[in-house]
Amino acid sequence: MALTSGLVQRTWTVLEEKGIPYQYVEVNPYHKPESLMKLNPRGLVPTLQYENKPLYESTVIAEFLEDAYPDHGSRLLPPDPYQRAISRIWTDFVSTRVIPSFQRFLQFQSDESNGSIEQVRDEFLSTLKEFTKAMHKDGPYFEGKNPALVDFNMAPFALRLWVFDHFKGGAGVPSEGQGGDSEETWSRWRKWLSAMENRKSIQETMSDREHYLPIYKR
Repeated sequence: MALTSGLVQRTWTVLEEKGIPYQYVEVNPYHKPESLMKLNPRGLVPTLQYENKPLYESTVIAEFLEDAYPDHGSRLLPPDPYQRAISRIWTDFVSTRVIPSFQRFLQFQSDESNGSIEQVRDEFLSTLKEFTKAMHKDGPYFEGKNPALVDFNMAPFALRLWVFDHFKGGAGVPSEGQGGDSEETWSRWRKWLSAMENRKSIQETMSDREHYLPIYKR
């Protein structure tokens, strides 16, 4: 795995949350070892080795762990088929909308052809608001009182919003009481974010910020 990767943290937090025994192997994603390439010729992280067979793609691994270890820890997908489908929809939203928008914002370089940083920031914030509006009203987690896979798929990127303070003049998420017409939405976002920040599984899979900065500066 690669310690600073948000995709890796998705898998790592689920392993921790469910109390599944594992061996963590750190790899440099820019100098991929032969051991990784043998398991996964695409060289992707995270890669999970299960009974000497490889799995990759962080959302696939997370759901596999839920299915393969039903008696470990809390269930992270709802038992009702419809609610499970809804959970998958919003996990897909994170992967196809939030993360690409996060990356566009982080990698934005201003020129006459690609608009302004304000436009890119607003696009990113709109994905956060859409995600938040789909949350359970009371929470504190996405689906209600208990955390679910969708929370752990989103959290690594939500917990990295501070990188925009260093590189892009801030993420633009309003402070408490400063959300205007969207204050209710941003209040719910802050409630969710606080709940995730306080999960032991999250705290034990985060590094000090100084370790992330060189990676995001590339």
